[in-house]
Amino acid sequence: MTGRLIAVEGGEGSGKSTQARLLAEALGAVFTREPGGTPLGEQIRELLLATSGEAPCARAEALLMAAARAQHVDRVVAPALADGLDVVTDRYLHSSLAYQGAGRELGIDTVHALSTFAVDGVLPDLVVLLDVDAATTAARLDRALDRIEQAGEDFHARVVSAYRSFAEADPERWLVVDGSGAVDEVAQRLQAAVSARLA
Repeated sequence: MTGRLIAVEGGEGSGKSTQARLLAEALGAVFTREPGGTPLGEQIRELLLATSGEAPCARAEALLMAAARAQHVDRVVAPALADGLDVVTDRYLHSSLAYQGAGRELGIDTVHALSTFAVDGVLPDLVVLLDVDAATTAARLDRALDRIEQAGEDFHARVVSAYRSFAEADPERWLVVDGSGAVDEVAQRLQAAVSARLA
């Protein structure tokens, strides 16, 4: 039996990382993240998010994301699914479409081709979008920000808009969950919605 791949997506401050981990625990699934999830992926993550040193240009950023994802799929995601384990990943290929395709304005189709190559046919069975408003985002990002978080309001508005468009265009694969509220409240809401969809 092949496991199910669930990707948790969202803009900055959506609570996606916390909720992805809690969802994995609730499902007894493998939890992983992008960029990262492997030793090489974590090194690439540092290059992408560090606020010191030379920042990659937009195309280099997209390529680095794809490289981390290819390693992640090869070493973590595909083997777990083949063993019949469910996998919950904090971000997957739609992050690149939203952040590099829309946010960096490289084009959705261009980044989709790159991301499709990276995942080698391993697509999510379900994509959960944690959706929050701008005020919630601002309140949750009251801390030191990484390089991508610092990209500016216009960039992040394009990211959020792209995510909402993806969900609207493919409602059978996507599940939109209100990410506002306390952690436990959101977790209960998200986990109930996922359980209902996967039943």
